[in-house]
Formats: sequence, structure tokens, C-alpha cells
Amino acid sequence: MSSTLRIALKSQTRTSVNLATRRFASTKPQTLKERVSELIPERLETVKRVRAEHGKKAFGPVLVDQLYGGMRGLPALIWEGSVLDPEEGIRFRGKTIPEIKDILPTAPGGSEPLPEGIFWLLLTGEVPTYEQVKALSEDWAARATVPEFVEEILDRCPSDLHPMSQFSMAITALNQNSAFAKAYQDGISKKEYWKPTFEDAMDLIAKLPVLAGRIFRNVYGGGKLPQVDPTQDYSYNLSNFLGFADKKDFVELMRLYITIHSDHEGGNVSAHTGKLVASALSDPFLAFASSINGLARTITWRMRSKLGDNASDEDVKEYVWSTLKGGQVVPGYGHAVLRKTDPRYVAQREFALKYMPDDPLFKLVGQIYKLVPGILLEAGKAKNPYPNVDAHSGVLLTHYGLNQMKFYTVLFGISRALGVMPQIIWDRALGAPLERPKSYSSEAIDKIFKDKN
Repeated sequence: MSSTLRIALKSQTRTSVNLATRRFASTKPQTLKERVSELIPERLETVKRVRAEHGKKAFGPVLVDQLYGGMRGLPALIWEGSVLDPEEGIRFRGKTIPEIKDILPTAPGGSEPLPEGIFWLLLTGEVPTYEQVKALSEDWAARATVPEFVEEILDRCPSDLHPMSQFSMAITALNQNSAFAKAYQDGISKKEYWKPTFEDAMDLIAKLPVLAGRIFRNVYGGGKLPQVDPTQDYSYNLSNFLGFADKKDFVELMRLYITIHSDHEGGNVSAHTGKLVASALSDPFLAFASSINGLARTITWRMRSKLGDNASDEDVKEYVWSTLKGGQVVPGYGHAVLRKTDPRYVAQREFALKYMPDDPLFKLVGQIYKLVPGILLEAGKAKNPYPNVDAHSGVLLTHYGLNQMKFYTVLFGISRALGVMPQIIWDRALGAPLERPKSYSSEAIDKIFKDKN
């Protein structure tokens, strides 16, 4: 497709969204909760139909290696928000990253999709109008206040306590005011479980930037936390809490970052853990705190400090080979499912080409991108030698001065909430049961196959 045609199609898509926005602006927007309430009966019928038509069909053989290999590739979960194709990459409700960048509403004067839009899409399967995401921004801003005792918990944490430990602790403490926990204790009908779950999910998402901002300023300095601005979107307020709202491009980066990191199927550690804990009817705060505890690892690779900003290709190759020969992996390369360059990497690379093409670290990342896949293939070290999302996100954050690497996973956690919460809401709406897979011992497996032989 020619560049002229792509520009024309994108312009036409934007025009359609803007026309829909103007038509919608004349009436009061339907709230997200109202729309979900309308969708539940339809989705219940869909689940009944799929189970009736396919419930007794085999979905594929289970290999013993899959049991020992962390259930890798084992079909075992329903996850509505996204599906990860090995060749195509992630699709959010059937839509690729380039597609969502075209169709989701953007902030006035901005070009990156608003995270409020991806949340609406993940929850309903529908593309919202700008008026709908604006109303969602206002709702989250109204819910953003954090209880004083939670603020005190964070303020009492030692500054060297890992930011993710503090984040998890604060999220857990928020469950004191859980609407679901109270409703469950009062004996709410199972058919109504989704309603207080929805309220908790909205409260949780709304408060995460405030928690993150307080942790950041307590650990790294920056003065008193500002108030939430009800006239601004979610990403602007997060950037302001971190002290970066004066950098317009950084706010745009947060919009892109939160959107593309929001969901990645249900089998990754954070998503699966949140779904599992919620299946025991734990409230969304407790469920998501468990998700956070699976995200605390930070990936580092100190190539730049060793080679500087103007390393030759030969220097880079030598460093990569020394990493591999030292029994280490090249961080940010390879993926459990993908067999191509991660589309999230591509989206961040396009952002960098637009806003920071001359950044030395970005140039080094591009150099690595050119050289590493061939080296990994030659070494036979990876089924997928191509970069994943982690190979690029740190470069963008560092460019704007956010170089506190331990904090990066807090941002990842905020993003992932927008993917985990919709699935938990739907699990309660559709009456999903307690997750309880069958396990076997090695001796039991031996006996199974001995008897068969």
C-alpha cells in the first residue's frame, strides 16, 4: 500500500471518528457501566452457545512436556480482551496495534490513543467516541482520592523498599473500601457480582497513578504530590504526579505506553495470577495486588556503560557474543509465543523516530536491532531471535529523564490493570467458576503410561 493511500485511509478514519464524536456530543454519553449492563445478557447467550456447540470437542492434546514446562502453550483459559498470534502479534478485541492507533480517540492536539479508549474497547469490544472517553477520564479523576491511611503507609516506607513492594502493599490496603467485599458479605446474588466488581475496578484504576506518584516522590524526591486535574486525561495526570507533565511529548508517550502494555492474553504471569485469585471471589484490589507481585522484575543490560555512544558494529557483536558465552541471555529478545518482531516494539520505535531520532541510546538500540537477531540465529539460542517490548520501552523513558529503572515496572503495572480488570468484570458477570486445574506427580505420570503400555 502506498504512503499516499495509507495517509488517505488514516485521514478518512479520523474523519469518521470525529463525525461520530460530534454527533454524540449533542446527547449525554452512555456510561461504560450502562453499556456493560446491556452487553451481559448477549454475552451469556454467546457463552451458552459456544459451550453447547463445542463443549465436548477436544481442544488439542496435552503433552507431558507441557506439564513440566510451565503449561507452555496449553489451552486452558478464556480471555476476552486480546489474543496473541505467533506471526501476527497481539490483537486487542480483534484489532492490531496499528489499527487501534488509527481508530481510538486521541487527546486534543495529540496523536497517540488515550488509554481510556483501550479500556472501553477491552471491556465492551466497541470503539468509544471521544465524548465517551472524556466522560471516563472525568469519572476516574473523581475516584482518584486515596484514603489517608494508605498515604501514611507509603510515607512510612523506607526509601530503599522496592517501589513494586510499596505499590503492592498500597493496592492491597485499598481493599478496605471494596464494594465487592462488602456486597459479598451482605449476601449479594451471584448475578449481581459484576456490579460491585465494576465499581472496585474503576476505583482501582483511578487510584493507581496517585499511588505511583506518591511512591516516586517519596523514593526519588520531587516535593509534594499535586492534586488530580479533573479537566485532564489519565495519562496527563499520571505524568503530572511523576513531575513530567511539562513535557508534552512525555504525556504522549504515557498514552502510547499504557495502551500497548495494557493486555497480552491471559496466560502471562500478571494476567493469569489476577484471574486466578479473583476466581476465588477475592475482590479486585486483592486480585490485582497478586498480579503486581508477578511484575516486579526489571531487565537490565549494561552495554552502553561498557561501549559508550559510538560503538562500532564489531564492538556490539563482540559484546553480544561475550554475553551469550557467559551463559547469559540478551535481554529484550525472544518471546514465549511471538515468532516475529513484537508490534509493541515497532510502535515504540516509530514513536522514537518521530520524537527522538538523534538520541544516542535510541541509535544504539537500533544498532542492536540490526545485529542481534542474526547472532542469536547463528548461536542457536532462541526460537524467536527478534525483539520484544522490553527491548525498547526503557530507552524512551530514559530520554525524558525517567531513568529510575526500578520504577519502570510500576508503570507496567498501571498499564496491565486496564487489561486484567475487564476480564475480572466479565468473569463475575458470566459466573466463571473457581479456577482449579488438575495436577500430577512424576510418579503418577509414570504409572499412567505404564498402565497404558
